[in-house]
Amino acid sequence: MPEDGLNWLSRAELMSYEEMLRSCALLVKMGIEKIRITGGEPFVRKDIMKLLSGLSKLDGLKELSMTTNGVLTAPHVAEMKALGIKSVNLSLDTLDANRFFTITRRDEFAKVMATLDELLKHDIEVKINAVVMDGKNTQDILPLVELTKDLPVSVRFIEEMPFNGDGASNRGLQWDYVRILDEIKDKFPGIQKLTDPAFSTSYNYDIPGHKGSVGIIAAYSRTFCGTCNRIRITPQGTLKNCLYDDGVLNIKDLMRSGLSDNEIEKNLLNAFNHREKNGWVAERMRVEKTGVHESMATIGG
Repeated sequence: MPEDGLNWLSRAELMSYEEMLRSCALLVKMGIEKIRITGGEPFVRKDIMKLLSGLSKLDGLKELSMTTNGVLTAPHVAEMKALGIKSVNLSLDTLDANRFFTITRRDEFAKVMATLDELLKHDIEVKINAVVMDGKNTQDILPLVELTKDLPVSVRFIEEMPFNGDGASNRGLQWDYVRILDEIKDKFPGIQKLTDPAFSTSYNYDIPGHKGSVGIIAAYSRTFCGTCNRIRITPQGTLKNCLYDDGVLNIKDLMRSGLSDNEIEKNLLNAFNHREKNGWVAERMRVEKTGVHESMATIGG
């Protein structure tokens, strides 16, 4: 979240739940099998359980999951479980309450940990996402790894990406995936590489004797671009083939213009067939066009 906050949009500029459900139903009909609702915190949206319920009923959808910062999630975990949500990514960059406040500018650490407890209590698969930021939380890498000793969680360290809304994308990366792994290896020399699932964005590892696992996501290095099969739709309806692109289509506008599902499907297929070669190309084209990176807070976690 940028230090000076965001320019909040009017409701009319955002997709309605009906539009979200229609677009998801169309994409599932086209072959999408997994849908993830992302945050920050999805539960800042009123009545989001109605959307989740509608999505859970889509014929052909095999997996419905969520990414959240965990601040408002805990009271809804039982209902999420009942809807069939089996996996949640929980954003947690530090296990220190003071550093948590410094990073997030919110005194909500206890609520996030309560969400973690609720998710584990209801046997929901938890992946803890920690963005590694030089000078802010590198001392938390090993304590976060320690969580996997007694908890059945996957702790995933993510390279910091240049999405702070300030255009500062050329400052270099102090902690890439190689350095993060070396830091872990120094403390846990027995760490072993696991076989990564198809289309995985993370390199995954096991530490003998630990209940959980460790992953590293090379989000800045972009080593997984060749196998990435993800698309993203922002709250404004912008389709992104890549986190680094400027958006390739606006589904909300297509629906509001009166196009049929068949016509929207043709537009979607055309966008998918013109996906950039990798994130480096997408970033270059975006910066050439706009000069800045928008904040990850507006794109979604």
